[in-house]
Amino acid sequence: MRTEFLLRRTRMHFPLLEVADVKIRPIEKGGSDRKFYRIRCSQNQTLILVKYNLEREENRHYVEIAKFLETHGIRAPKIYFHDAAEGLIWIEDLGEHDLYGYRHDSWLVRRVFYESALDEIIKLHRLPESVCEEMKEHLPAEFNTALYRWEQRYFFNNCLGRYFKVSESTRKELAALPSLREIAKRLASLPRVLVHRDFQSQNVIIQNGQANLIDFQGMRPGLAEYDLASLLFDPYVELAAAERSELICYYRQKQADNRRVNGQFDDTLQLCAMQRMMQALGAYGFLGLVRGHEHFLQYIPRAVRSLRGIVGKIEDLKPLASLLHELGSSDQSV
Repeated sequence: MRTEFLLRRTRMHFPLLEVADVKIRPIEKGGSDRKFYRIRCSQNQTLILVKYNLEREENRHYVEIAKFLETHGIRAPKIYFHDAAEGLIWIEDLGEHDLYGYRHDSWLVRRVFYESALDEIIKLHRLPESVCEEMKEHLPAEFNTALYRWEQRYFFNNCLGRYFKVSESTRKELAALPSLREIAKRLASLPRVLVHRDFQSQNVIIQNGQANLIDFQGMRPGLAEYDLASLLFDPYVELAAAERSELICYYRQKQADNRRVNGQFDDTLQLCAMQRMMQALGAYGFLGLVRGHEHFLQYIPRAVRSLRGIVGKIEDLKPLASLLHELGSSDQSV
């Protein structure tokens, strides 16, 4: 979209801005169909402008979700103005320092930021069901058996098929493993809470030492363990096993009085990690090879390694674990 049009709309909705001072530049971010711009209003003031696709339903609900998060004390960008007719949202600029940007810092530094991120997501996970009901009309479909099965197929088609060129017959055989269907049913049977859905390092902005959630338009009812797995098995950042264990302990301690965090927690976390890795690998293959965002392909080896470690512990998924081992051995970057 031409920046002249965006500048005109900004000046129209924010008439007190000095016209000569308003500057705009695009922000390259992820594989989303949304476009992001940083607007410099003055030397010390900036805004973020989001242009979203009007045809994609979940984009329309971003504003309602943001206001919901603010109401319940969950740190996220404030909404300044929403031009629904043009699909434009002006939001608070929280800065350019996401959790991903600290990946090379010491664990002493990173742990504080990870704990802050967990503090915010716990606020979401602890919201009572009565409160969650208020948001249902603004949220995508909840995690159910069909959605978990879709994530699995997304992986088989776009990662194993498009990227690794695994034959269709092999993919169909593996996708039909009874254990995969049973895992989807088991996860779908568990009590749901509100989840971010894409709770990973690039969707956590650190401002003044505190975590803020962004890209939450996919929020829906699901399992808290799915969000936790998204952060702890994040292919963008390689956490050491000890670091991951510390964060799991931190989350469990913070949720000690929550009955949902029970004896099934560890098993559920592992199954959610499997689902999340399948979803991420499917996305990397699709975005990299279909949408032309090739930089996503670099994260496939690490995600495959994580998925291989998780699947290898599930007895009935040994055929899939064997294939992942073969693919890893043939790819020197894994």
